Amino acid sequence: MTEQRFWELIQTVHEQSSGDMERKCEGIKYAVKKLSIEDAISFSNIFDDMMDRAYSWPLWGAAYVMNGGCGDDAFTDFRAALISRGKQSFEDAISNPDSLANESFDEDAWYFEGFQYAITEGLASVVGSTSSRNKAHPVEPSGEPWEEDPEELKVQYPNLWVSFEYMWSVSEQPNSIKSKPWWKFW
Repeated sequence: MTEQRFWELIQTVHEQSSGDMERKCEGIKYAVKKLSIEDAISFSNIFDDMMDRAYSWPLWGAAYVMNGGCGDDAFTDFRAALISRGKQSFEDAISNPDSLANESFDEDAWYFEGFQYAITEGLASVVGSTSSRNKAHPVEPSGEPWEEDPEELKVQYPNLWVSFEYMWSVSEQPNSIKSKPWWKFW
């Protein structure tokens, strides 16, 4: 299994699902089930590598702006959903997270919990069990951390902020705080 073949399978499943995450999960599980043991393990390892590449502060900041907050579990789901959209979307987001403002947004699809599990289930059906990662998950995200300050996020993610500012607004109430505190996100 090459990385190119990995992305071809992901893209095919993405296109066949019309963006429906339930269908996408069934499609990727079926695609992995059809692979040889060696290719299924390799597919899973490449998926883990892509999840690790996406484990970055800049991308997490984008997910945070898009959702009005984003804890670590939601960021895992976000990264898996990003991979499920195909190589071009993935590479664009990695190189410029603010470019996600150009993507169509469906909160249920972007923060869908399940794509990573569908790959694990497909692998288990081929191998007979789930295999462990071929290397440890990074301890910390790569890149520079961002501040949970709406004013700083507005500057760091100007395009996303224009699209998702409503996530940070509170109805017109006197003395209301204009951003959510971090602990209100889960």
